[in-house]
Amino acid sequence: MKKKVLFVAALFIGATTFAQDGLTSKKGEAILPEAGDWAIGFDANPFLNYFGNMFSGYTGQNTLSGATWNSNSNAILNNNNTMALTGKYFKDETTAYRGKVRIGLGGDSQTNLQDTATGSTLPGTGAIENKISNSNGFSFVVGAGLEKRKGSTRLQGYYGADFLFGLIGGGSTTYEYGATMDSLNVQFRGIVPGSRNTEEKNGNTMALGLNGFIGVEYFVAPKISIGAEYGYGFSMSSTGANETSTERWNAADQKLETFTTTGSKTSDWSFDTGVSGANLNITFHF
Repeated sequence: MKKKVLFVAALFIGATTFAQDGLTSKKGEAILPEAGDWAIGFDANPFLNYFGNMFSGYTGQNTLSGATWNSNSNAILNNNNTMALTGKYFKDETTAYRGKVRIGLGGDSQTNLQDTATGSTLPGTGAIENKISNSNGFSFVVGAGLEKRKGSTRLQGYYGADFLFGLIGGGSTTYEYGATMDSLNVQFRGIVPGSRNTEEKNGNTMALGLNGFIGVEYFVAPKISIGAEYGYGFSMSSTGANETSTERWNAADQKLETFTTTGSKTSDWSFDTGVSGANLNITFHF
């Protein structure tokens, strides 16, 4: 936190070295947004961590890595979506239309070697490959809102409301086995008779939110500001049931059986603040 304070203080000091009195720079550029301007915003924390280390003399590794994807619907809808792309269009100097979008996909896989003679994970004479593939699902969130602004100096206050819609894919895990469950493998290749999962699917989540917000930003340079925003609003979500596909060897009938089990659907709602900690943002206007 100390690193961030030092860096923000440096920005304020730097701003006073080039700005004249009033709301234009030495080059005559307008400092505050005007009617017809567009703006894009970014989460400032990764930048503050990186440059703050420089001001504090921290000798550890500087990094610009940002927040990871969070598929929790309330975290997304309550304005804590640090990886959302945000934009504004200024109808006039005191009114702006806001929009945001968040789209994410991901996954991973790993292959394990198994010695069927001993059951060890170390490769051996009868080693086979078992593969696990994970799909993290997807995150799709869109939002639209109206922002009203107050203030005639570099320090601007604003307030308004956003409506948000989110669709979050639950993801899945698929298991591919090097040895099938059949009579030969069960008897001679060390495959233990029983059951094993072949696929696990998590239910998708649909979420809605209405969020009121209030914030403050300071223009450290013409059309460039840093700010903080806090929100409070209502969110609700509904998550579909998860499914697990399983196969097992029926020793009595000497055949492979497959079946699927289904979990429960869930739903939730909340009134809550939309920011945890002091998340800052950087906004560029043009």
